[in-house]
Amino acid sequence: MTETAKSVISLDGLQALIDALAAKNYQVLGPTVHDGAIIYDAITKTADLPAGWTDRQDGGRYRLERRDDDALFGFVVGPHSWKQFLHPAKETLWKASRGPDGIVVTAEEPSPQKLAFLGVRSCELAAIAVQDKVFCEGPYLDVPYAERRKDAFIVAVNCGEAGGTCFCVSMQTGPKAEAGFDVALTELHHNGAHEFLVEVGSESGAALMQDVPHRPASNEQVSAAEAAVANATNQMGRTLDTNGLKELLQGNSNHPQWDAVAERCLSCGNCTMVCPTCFCTTVDDHSDLSGDNAERVRKWDSCFTLDFSYIHGGSVRTATRSRYRQWMTHKLASWYDQFGTSGCVGCGRCITWCPVGIDITEEAAAIRAAPMSDKEKPNERP
Repeated sequence: MTETAKSVISLDGLQALIDALAAKNYQVLGPTVHDGAIIYDAITKTADLPAGWTDRQDGGRYRLERRDDDALFGFVVGPHSWKQFLHPAKETLWKASRGPDGIVVTAEEPSPQKLAFLGVRSCELAAIAVQDKVFCEGPYLDVPYAERRKDAFIVAVNCGEAGGTCFCVSMQTGPKAEAGFDVALTELHHNGAHEFLVEVGSESGAALMQDVPHRPASNEQVSAAEAAVANATNQMGRTLDTNGLKELLQGNSNHPQWDAVAERCLSCGNCTMVCPTCFCTTVDDHSDLSGDNAERVRKWDSCFTLDFSYIHGGSVRTATRSRYRQWMTHKLASWYDQFGTSGCVGCGRCITWCPVGIDITEEAAAIRAAPMSDKEKPNERP
């Protein structure tokens, strides 16, 4: 669509936006505080948002702190990502039952409830685009994902500050939302006013804004929004040199750094669970005691579990070194071979939520600092 002039809404305007989405039969999901973290859940009013909270993040560390203002989006990202709604952690694929006329198999239909995501960061927009490519653009369409995704409405929020483990600038995924949203907000505390600069990114977004009180943005407000994003750009807690990274990792599969990281890695799979792009699953078949009813359930899995690479006779990746190498090399290298893009968006969740603080940017830097040809080190058992 053609570029639309920027506008401004107040706190009441943000509530009107939420109400307008609800009136269009969307379930509005957004950030809220629960159990000491900022998570994504159903919201109905601006009071549900984490006003006055921020998060402090580092390797293996996360805590909430009070801000000195009442910002609604003055944090970065928590343990949740939007994939839990588009690609649920547990999903029944089909059910079968035995009746007088034989066995009847019925596919589970996705909920007809349309989803609206409020507070999507630019790195998360990139993550959704990655999963769109995996589930919707390949030769095999994931129907439940595609059904949820086609009606999803996205309200992005530009970052005004970065977290301690953020490196979206390195991955060219932020901190400003450039595409993939219906409406994008930049929170402004300017001249004593608490407002939001609005950019429209789709026809659906433009239609929604007709129901939301707004006014044209001044040059001063546009400049304040640009300054906020520039502040986040200059605050990145981590950096990752991506120049030649694919070739570097694929050419160092026997590097001793894989042994070094394996001494710390717990193979817990936390990094894959919090990652907004990881999509690996396993499938379980269940039946009841009568044998008349059965179902197939898909659940999130992780390449860090021993059973994930099980092929009859045993697991292909028995050692922690090979499982960490598989995850990191896939994420930063072989993902390009499969999908033409990186599997990492620089959100930093894998660093924050690793119990022992393993840092993907540090591991890549260690290999870059002392690269080896695989011919220099004998091949080892996985």
